[in-house]
Amino acid sequence: MSHFFDRAFLKVSMPVNHLHHLHRPIFVAATRQHVGKTSVSLALASGLKKRFDRIGFIKPVGQQHLIVQSQEDGTDVRVDKDVKLVREHFDLSHLDYKHMSPVIIPPGYTRDYIDGKVSRHDQLRSIHSAFNAQSQVSSMMLLEGTGHIGVGSCVNANNAQVAAMVGADMVLVANGGLGSAFDDLDLNYNMCRSNGVRIAGVVINKVHHDKIDQTRKYMSALLKNNWGVPLLGVVPDKPFLGCPALADLERLFNTELLSGHEHRMRHYNVDGINLVTTSLGRFLENLRVKPTRTMYVTHVTRNDIVLGFLAEHQRRMAEGRSFESALVLCGRKGRYDLFPEIKDMIESLNAPVLHVAESTYKAMESMQFFTPKLNIDDTSRVDQAVSHYEPHIDFELLLHRTSKARSR
Repeated sequence: MSHFFDRAFLKVSMPVNHLHHLHRPIFVAATRQHVGKTSVSLALASGLKKRFDRIGFIKPVGQQHLIVQSQEDGTDVRVDKDVKLVREHFDLSHLDYKHMSPVIIPPGYTRDYIDGKVSRHDQLRSIHSAFNAQSQVSSMMLLEGTGHIGVGSCVNANNAQVAAMVGADMVLVANGGLGSAFDDLDLNYNMCRSNGVRIAGVVINKVHHDKIDQTRKYMSALLKNNWGVPLLGVVPDKPFLGCPALADLERLFNTELLSGHEHRMRHYNVDGINLVTTSLGRFLENLRVKPTRTMYVTHVTRNDIVLGFLAEHQRRMAEGRSFESALVLCGRKGRYDLFPEIKDMIESLNAPVLHVAESTYKAMESMQFFTPKLNIDDTSRVDQAVSHYEPHIDFELLLHRTSKARSR
C-alpha cells in the first residue's frame, strides 16, 4: 500500500490524540546499530521529565523483549527491554506496560506477516491505541525507534513510517566523524523526508575529546547548508559506557559466574584484557603490577594459574587490600573440565571466576567486539549514561523546534 493510503486511512480511522500538547512528539532513531540511541533516549527522558509534569514513552516496534505484568489487570505483557529500563529508572508509574511496546517482532514474525497471518491494520491500530492511551495521561511524548530508520520496513512499520503515523518530529543520532557521519545521516534523512517526517535535529555521539569543537563547527554547517536542520548536541566519547560488566559476559556466553556473584555489576575495560599463556611466576608478577581491576583469560586446564589467582585474592583480602581482578577460564565443557577439588576451592571464595565454553581465541574475539547494552540491573552504567549525555543536548532548541506554535 502507498504512504498516501496509510496517512489517509490513519487520519480517518485512528486520529492521533496529542492535540492538547504544546509540542509535537519526539522520535529518536539512529543511523545504525551501536551508536548510542538508547543513551540519547535516556538523556532526553531525563531532561524532558524536568520540564514537563508527565512524559510518555513508547518503543513502537521492539525486538528483544521481556515479560512484565500490566498494573491495570495483572496480565503478562511482552515489552521491549528498553521499555522496562525507562519506565523503572524514571518511575513512570502513570504508564501501563500495555501501552508502551505495542509491536514486538520475535523470530518468525516477518514470515507470518508476509503470509498474511499478521494484519497490517491491526499492527497500525496497536501503535495508535498505545500512543493515544499515553497521550491522555502525559504532557510530552517520547518515542524510541529500533535501529536505523529503515528497520521494520519488511512489515511496513519502519521508524519513519511510525513517526509519520503519530505526527512525531525526528531526532537522528550518529557516531562521531564528519564525512562518514553525514553520509549515514543523509540516507536516513531522505527516508524521513519521503515519509513526510520533519527532522527536529541531530545528535553526534562518541566524539573524541580533541575533535569536539571541530565536529560542532563543521557538522553544524553541513546540516544547516544542506537541510536547514540544527545540531542539537555533540557528546564526547566515554569509554566506561562500553565496558561490559561481568553480568554482560554471563549473557554473552550463556553461562554463570562460578564465584564472585556479588560482583556481577563490576565493569572491565576489554581493551585491557590479559591473555595468560606464560608461566605461573610471570603471571603472578603481572597480577601484582597491573591495575587491580584487570581481566585475565586463560585455558581451563591451567590449574597453576587458577590456584595462583585464588592465592593472590586470599593474600590481598587478608591484608585488607583491594582485589578486583577477574579470571575467565576457556574450554569446551565436557572435554575440558575443572578438577572437582579446584572447582570447590573457587566456589568457596569470592573472587570473580567465569567458565566459558569457547576457545581462548574465540572468547577474546567475542569480548573485543561485544557492545554491552544498557539494562535496568546495571544502575551504575545507566546513571552515568544519563549524567554524561544530558548536559550535551540543547533542550531549549529541541523544544523550540518541536513547538506547535512554530510552523512545520
